[in-house]
Amino acid sequence: MDLRYFDVVDATWPPHAITRTGPWLIREGRGGGKRVSAASAAGTPKANDIPQAIEAMRALGQQDLFMMRPVDDELDQTLETQGFKVIDPVHIYTCDPTEVGTGDIPTVTCFETETPLAIMQEIWAEEGIGPDRLAVMARAKGPKTYLLGRINDRAAGTAFVAMHDGVAMIHAIEVLQAYRGNGLGRYLMRAAARWAVRQGASELALLVTRKNAPANALYASLGMSVVGSYHYRIKENAE
Repeated sequence: MDLRYFDVVDATWPPHAITRTGPWLIREGRGGGKRVSAASAAGTPKANDIPQAIEAMRALGQQDLFMMRPVDDELDQTLETQGFKVIDPVHIYTCDPTEVGTGDIPTVTCFETETPLAIMQEIWAEEGIGPDRLAVMARAKGPKTYLLGRINDRAAGTAFVAMHDGVAMIHAIEVLQAYRGNGLGRYLMRAAARWAVRQGASELALLVTRKNAPANALYASLGMSVVGSYHYRIKENAE
C-alpha cells in the first residue's frame, strides 16, 4: 500500500508531538487515543530496540502500544512472540470525492463550522469523543472543517474533516444511536466530499475498524475502496 496515507493521518489527526527515538517514532497523545499515542517504526527496529520504545512511551505515561503497518511484518511477529496482542485492526478507505459528493443532501441537513459548536461537542461526548480528542482536531494545521448533521429536526451527527497532501481525511464521524438508519451518515459523507472538492482534494479518505460492520457497509456502498490496513500491538497488563 501507499505509505503516504500514514503521513496524512499524522497531519490531519496530529499527536501533541512526534519524537524520533532511535529507529522509532514516539507519539505523545495526551489522552487523544491510540492513533496519536502509538509508537511506529522509523527504520528497521530489531527485538533489542523494543525496550527503547517502551521506555519512551512509559516516560510519557502511555501504554506499551505499537502501530503495525503492512511493511512491519518482521516487527509484528517479534512483538507477538513477546506477548503483544493485536488490537483494533483498521481499514483505510479512499475514493474520488467528486463521486461521493454527487448525491442529494436535503436542505438544513449538513452545515460547516470553523470550530466545534457546543451541540457538536455534546454529540461527540455521547459517543465517547471528549476534550482530549477535540484537542487533536484543534491541532490540525491544514485546511479543515467541522460538520454538523441534522435529521428529523434534531442535531444528531457530526464529523471532522482535514486535508494534507491532496487527501481530505474524515475523522470522528458520529451519528447518535437513536437517529441511525435515517441516512444522516451518508449525508455527512456527501457534505465532506463536497468540502474536499472545494479544497482541491484529489482523494477523500477515512479510517474505520474492521469490526464496525455498519460503517464498512456504508463506505463500500458509496464506492469507497480499501487501499490499506494497519493494526496495533499492545501488551496486556503491562507494568
